[in-house]
Amino acid sequence: MKNVTVIGAGTMGNGIAHVFAMKGHKVTLVDVSEPALQKAVATITNNLDRMVAKEKITADEKAATLSNITTYANFDHSTNADLVVEAATERVDLKLKIFTELDQICAAHTILASNTSSISITKIAAATKRADRVIGMHFMNPVPVMKLVEVIRGYATSDETAKTIMELSAALDKVPVEVNDYPGFVANRILMPMINEAIYTLYEGVAGVYEIDTVMKLGMAHPMGPLQLADFIGLDVCLSILNVLHDGFGNPKYAPCPLLVNMVTAGYLGAKSGEGFYAYTAGNKDLVVSPRFNK
Repeated sequence: MKNVTVIGAGTMGNGIAHVFAMKGHKVTLVDVSEPALQKAVATITNNLDRMVAKEKITADEKAATLSNITTYANFDHSTNADLVVEAATERVDLKLKIFTELDQICAAHTILASNTSSISITKIAAATKRADRVIGMHFMNPVPVMKLVEVIRGYATSDETAKTIMELSAALDKVPVEVNDYPGFVANRILMPMINEAIYTLYEGVAGVYEIDTVMKLGMAHPMGPLQLADFIGLDVCLSILNVLHDGFGNPKYAPCPLLVNMVTAGYLGAKSGEGFYAYTAGNKDLVVSPRFNK
């Protein structure tokens, strides 16, 4: 697994590139947007600078990590990859298109992994001619900090592929957990109904944003309340995952709260849009409830 390609330079993609590059892998970071690639490299550099300041790594290790990352705006340089990790937008059509193209250009030995948080690995694998070498590799955000990697076996994923990815994840100083391919896997099958129930609790007027999050932080020892976490994940991503769960199981308990649907429709997506359940301003780390809910 010397050569690794990461598809998508967003929050997850640049974090995945970071951890592989720090462990000596040659990383090709691909995104169709050149500004996104530039932002990704700047983000990785800033994160490494913080690690140097905290004496977790040396300046030489920072330089070596950055030298291991090369950016491109297309897949053409992925032909020699031993592993491709797709971290594009959580859309089924986009992922199927990416995997179909990767299957055509990558070497026969290349393992194709998806960082999807809910979409079927079996469905993704069916878009290729190497279903035995397709697997889920679901990192947690922020990738350089969070230890868990959810390793998802599709219906046809081989034992050899699963073993390779489990061992590779451990070599990245992560804790891999193998799960089977059902909607939401483990993490989001449990997490998203909790977030959805917190939104329903707000929607039905049981308590306010601050109160709901405080109960879960102080009463259940959660480091972050479910509404703040939803903002951090992205309300559009939460809605997408809930729709996958609802469609996949056909169970009304996974139906997204109407408040969540309205907020996403209106463009209030959480931290990345500047407002969700909380309001976010540059340079201000204080947690401020959105004026829409601070009544």
